[in-house]
Amino acid sequence: MSIVDRIRGAYWFELLPRRTILATVVAALLFFSGWWIIIDIASVYPKTFSFSYYICGILGTISFIMVNAISNDMLHGAPAYSGGILSPTGIKVFLFAGFVLGFTSIIATIWIMIAEFTVNDSQTDKYPGYALLMHNVFIFLATLIYKFGPPTESDYLGNF
Repeated sequence: MSIVDRIRGAYWFELLPRRTILATVVAALLFFSGWWIIIDIASVYPKTFSFSYYICGILGTISFIMVNAISNDMLHGAPAYSGGILSPTGIKVFLFAGFVLGFTSIIATIWIMIAEFTVNDSQTDKYPGYALLMHNVFIFLATLIYKFGPPTESDYLGNF
């Protein structure tokens, strides 16, 4: 029995919608690729790539966690989520703060890419700047796909 047959035979694979599985896999690949790119750049260009450039990716990862910690049912004020620390308004502020962190990481990355790698003539290697931008764009795309890709939880949690 091959690996693909084992995955198809798994109980969760048949119960979850294909859209949920595809969105999860694509988001995971984008998130993994983003961090893989930055680790590769840090190992190939250790002298030109400062540790402070990681902060943009760390902010993007925190944004990923913040945005995806809130389900769409919580966002729309479903009565099942009446308990908890945040009110419906607090949940929306938390989600907004997550998106602000994501956009901030991309804006800071563009600024670093232009100021440190594109315009700066002392830098001979321009690729680390472009890779830094790809890193943060991939993380942000993974955030969006994982948040808005699958249908709401109430559509598929009833199957379990």
